[in-house]
Amino acid sequence: MDRSNETSPVMGFILLGLSAHPKLEKTFFVLILLMYLVVLLGNGVLILVTILDSRLHTPMYFFLGNLSFLDICYTSSSVPLILDSFLTPRKTISFSACTVQMFLSFAMGATECVLLSMMAFDRYVAICNPLRYPMVMSKAAYVPMAAGSWAAGITNSVVQTSQAMRLPFCGDNVINHFTCEILAVLKLACADISINVISMVVANMIFLAIPVLFISVSYVFIIATILRIPSAEGRKKAFSTCSAHLTVVVVFYGTILFMYGKPKSKDPLGADKQDLADKLISLFYGVVTPMLNPIIYSLRNKDVKAAVRNMAFQKPPS
Repeated sequence: MDRSNETSPVMGFILLGLSAHPKLEKTFFVLILLMYLVVLLGNGVLILVTILDSRLHTPMYFFLGNLSFLDICYTSSSVPLILDSFLTPRKTISFSACTVQMFLSFAMGATECVLLSMMAFDRYVAICNPLRYPMVMSKAAYVPMAAGSWAAGITNSVVQTSQAMRLPFCGDNVINHFTCEILAVLKLACADISINVISMVVANMIFLAIPVLFISVSYVFIIATILRIPSAEGRKKAFSTCSAHLTVVVVFYGTILFMYGKPKSKDPLGADKQDLADKLISLFYGVVTPMLNPIIYSLRNKDVKAAVRNMAFQKPPS
């Protein structure tokens, strides 16, 4: 694509969002706002209980507190912008704000991929090598693991965002999305984006494929170990310690595969409907998954349920 003769500095972008469906905007404003409040409340409570309840000062709950903080950051990087776009006729975003929003979304998404694999390793050691667990998952080990997850996600985001926003943009500055989603932004570039595409493929291998493989192998060993436990009660207890994490992994990666793995429609009318469906799926992915995480951990983890109950009724931990 050679439109360099039309290149001019881009001061900002126009976000289409649901502009073509104004009747849906008010409905989704209320729905997304309620879900965002649940995200803030649910994850905020999880962070509080993992800090205040001494019984939850373990590697698993340290990672869970990081996951909850990450989910709050991820939704807060895009949801306020989306809510504002539902109420504002002129849906514009400055170049710098677009860069920041893209950076935060990328950083939080990549960090969550790595963090979920760290949590899988924690469950693997706890179930497959319980006698070595205190030594392997000491504070000197799990704190750098969490910090490394954040560092990896932020580094990837710096690389991807800087490469994307250094491109020349020309002519049309309309982003067919709710936010500065990188693929939608790259479509506006006047230069060759092959380097960006290669960089994103490599990043997807590192932050999606490798963590999925690592988590899958970990759970193969975990399930094999659980099945060798002689008593049904023992198997149930062992599985209960990792069922919440496994559920979160399935929801997180299942949604990603559904978003990017479904076939594209070639029919123009079907393409318009699919475009709307893709936007809505992306919208709910950014809110539903962070909303479900605290619900899953609260329902499927008796320690978290007990800690929340104690905090609600102001009972000090024993």
